[in-house]
Amino acid sequence: MISSRLLCSLTALLILPLSSNAADPDPLQDICIADLDAKISVNGFPCKPETEVTSDDFFFDLSEEGNLSNAFGRAVTEGNVHEFPGVNTQGISTNRVDLAVGGINPPHLHPRSSESSIVIRGTVLVGIITTDNVFYSKVVTAGMLFLIPRGLVHFQLNVGKENVLFFPSFNSQLPGTQFVHSSLFNTTPPIPNEVLTKTFLVGDEVINAIKAAITSAQLGHRPK
Repeated sequence: MISSRLLCSLTALLILPLSSNAADPDPLQDICIADLDAKISVNGFPCKPETEVTSDDFFFDLSEEGNLSNAFGRAVTEGNVHEFPGVNTQGISTNRVDLAVGGINPPHLHPRSSESSIVIRGTVLVGIITTDNVFYSKVVTAGMLFLIPRGLVHFQLNVGKENVLFFPSFNSQLPGTQFVHSSLFNTTPPIPNEVLTKTFLVGDEVINAIKAAITSAQLGHRPK
């Protein structure tokens, strides 16, 4: 017969992975609409008083196509806690992503969340790069799902003849988005050119040209 001590240890081993894999903490109340104007700072947002909660706090509109008039032919309408305070403490958020013909959602990662997306319209090449630099990819079409593991670099490229529309969902109210090119070439303050020239084995003129091009590009995505 299994001893009570061993049984407790096995139970703990089963429970610990569940809690440690959660992207956001579990909520401690039914609702906690984010008070975005709160003067205190916490890991998340404090709740606004329930007396001020309305039905509109539980709904958000992702029906409109974003502005695709930018260098990447890309638009993201974010449904995270900054834009949709109702997701506060719920550990979820959803975006809308539009890609023009030939448009790209450049290589990026979400440090705080996995991503599950459903394609509504168009044909899109989805690419994923692991930490071992293995590249996985597939062309997906309307009705198909794709999964991006947490923290892995990935991209989406419209390879069809019509605009692409897909909706990514995240297991975090604020998954964060870090673009590879911006993280290296468009920081504040700038990364020293010496670091970049030695990293990419090129001269200053190449680095300066890349910085200028990225600075002038309009991503259509509010930085976090």
